[in-house]
Amino acid sequence: MSTLRKACFGWCLYDWANSAFATVVLAAVLPVYFVSLVPETGAILPFFPEHKFSAASLWGYSISAAMLLVAVSAPALGALADRNGWHKQLMMGFWLSGCAATALLATTGTNDYLPAAIFFIISNLAFAGANIFYNAYLPLLAPVNQSDRLSARGFAYGYIGGGILLALVFLLILKFESFGFVDRGAATRFGFLLTACWWFIFALPTFIFLPKTEKVSTNQYHFSLKNYCNQFKQLLGYRDLSIFLVAFLCYNDGIQTIISVSAIYAREELQFGQGTIIGCFLMIQFLAMPGALCFAHLGEKIGTARAILLSLAIFLAVCYFAYKMTESFEFWLLGGVIAIVLGGSQALSRSLFASMVPKHKSGEFFGFFSISSRFATIFGPLLFALVTDFSGSSRNSILAIGIFFIVGAILLLQVNVERGRKLALGDGLSLQSVTRN
Repeated sequence: MSTLRKACFGWCLYDWANSAFATVVLAAVLPVYFVSLVPETGAILPFFPEHKFSAASLWGYSISAAMLLVAVSAPALGALADRNGWHKQLMMGFWLSGCAATALLATTGTNDYLPAAIFFIISNLAFAGANIFYNAYLPLLAPVNQSDRLSARGFAYGYIGGGILLALVFLLILKFESFGFVDRGAATRFGFLLTACWWFIFALPTFIFLPKTEKVSTNQYHFSLKNYCNQFKQLLGYRDLSIFLVAFLCYNDGIQTIISVSAIYAREELQFGQGTIIGCFLMIQFLAMPGALCFAHLGEKIGTARAILLSLAIFLAVCYFAYKMTESFEFWLLGGVIAIVLGGSQALSRSLFASMVPKHKSGEFFGFFSISSRFATIFGPLLFALVTDFSGSSRNSILAIGIFFIVGAILLLQVNVERGRKLALGDGLSLQSVTRN
């Protein structure tokens, strides 16, 4: 196996490893467990003693807090990695922190909603932070005409890996007595420890096979407000890339919110059991893998941007269907539809962005990509939490999410992909010319 093929395999394998966190902690198991930690009368926080938070709103605020920290620091971290060639080292630091915080979730118990929220915020912060540098490797490993396939392959690995671990954890919870656990809570906590181990062990080949990146500048990066603002000014020079980032922020807001709150919505609003919720998530994981590969093929046939627009139209229909949903079979049907478009929309968005990024700025610009994706997980859950708080129903919150898909699609239509790719290629060639001279 060539060095490049090993690097691509290691890159894809990291998606297999960290998707365990996405499925077990972010999506299916921790949200349901978190509800059990919050008293029926509501959670009381030290800084807000007069207000009682529902499990759904506290979960939404916890997601928003972690993502705000990532969004603020992402461009500076990306620039630091680019200038010093630290992509691999910084990715390792966030990976180890995420594994540790995920393992600490296993130490929580009855009424420990505050420690659980803190450990979740730290682990989610680390998960998102590592992805900045993971994604930055995409344009370094694949040329433009192959980025759709490699991006989709990474997501396919992730859906299978995350699905397998979710199935194992689901089995532990469902048959807890057979495995020697005193109750479902104990089995669930062991599942968090198993998730941390999975993330750690399967990511090891990633850091063996991924190459170290080289410095692109002898100038040291200094964290300051001026440098931070200058980075945004540089980004605005890439018009189509900038418009795409705003579009991605909007529609990914809707996608990520659906992923992060669907378990809470099914449990609190629809009163579905844990078996129904986790079983549906398992189905989504395994159907999303062929969905991601099919959308990569569709993107090659009709164009990446058009394939993304098709997925957004389907997501908009999902919001309305979820608002009307009452029966468990509808939840399964909706899960099947989401599975087909979920992987494709995410994989194609990442590859479309990568195709318009100058290679020597991959870390910095994927820092902005992370801002876009992380702000997407601030406003969506925040809107979900606020609408739920003030209307008293999370059903209204699900319907409100649809606005993100509408705005995102309108903005995506303004992106000239070919112009954006030519500008990125020209910038890279100019840098090579300056370097050689």
